Amino acid sequence: MANQRDKRLITENGVAARVAAIVEPVIEDLGFNLVRVKVSSTNGCTVQIMAERPDGTMSVSDCETVSRAISPVLDLEDPIPQAYHLEISSPGIDRPLVRASDFERWSGYEAKVEMAVPLAGRKRFRGFVRGVEGGAALIELPDVKEGEERLARLPLTDLGEARLVLTDELIRESLRRGTAPVADDETEEEFDAESETDIPQDNTPRKE
Repeated sequence: MANQRDKRLITENGVAARVAAIVEPVIEDLGFNLVRVKVSSTNGCTVQIMAERPDGTMSVSDCETVSRAISPVLDLEDPIPQAYHLEISSPGIDRPLVRASDFERWSGYEAKVEMAVPLAGRKRFRGFVRGVEGGAALIELPDVKEGEERLARLPLTDLGEARLVLTDELIRESLRRGTAPVADDETEEEFDAESETDIPQDNTPRKE
């Protein structure tokens, strides 16, 4: 299955990396992609795991499926040294871009990118995604001075963080594609674009 996926370019550090190493194989075996693991001090300690199907969709029942599969594995491996809340969610509309395919899939939409390694002395870029070419994410910059290159070529291996910018156009396209986090029994018309963009599941404390 691994050869059918493009590897994540942006990964975690520290305890989040340990959690990712444990849950990613389980999530992939279920047919989903791991997007991101984040460990925060919310509610004491919260482990947030973002996942999605290869087509970018992720329903409430999908979140529940992932939660049921990874909970016993996390309990067994015990990567978190304290009680924590486990939260499974979709990537949301203003989603992180962590794979080369993300930059292809969301070409034409606005994104913010922060480089782990500066490019020509610059770390932060904001512009329109134009796909991937020659190992670089292409970002069209709207704020360049006359005569300067509008298309930034950001080496994929040097990315630090990237995510889409929430716009009306992105919301409409996410709803059209079915990648907006809509509950199983909701229609697109019923989705509240002003609500949170994640679908948290299993917020019960672990290790208690």
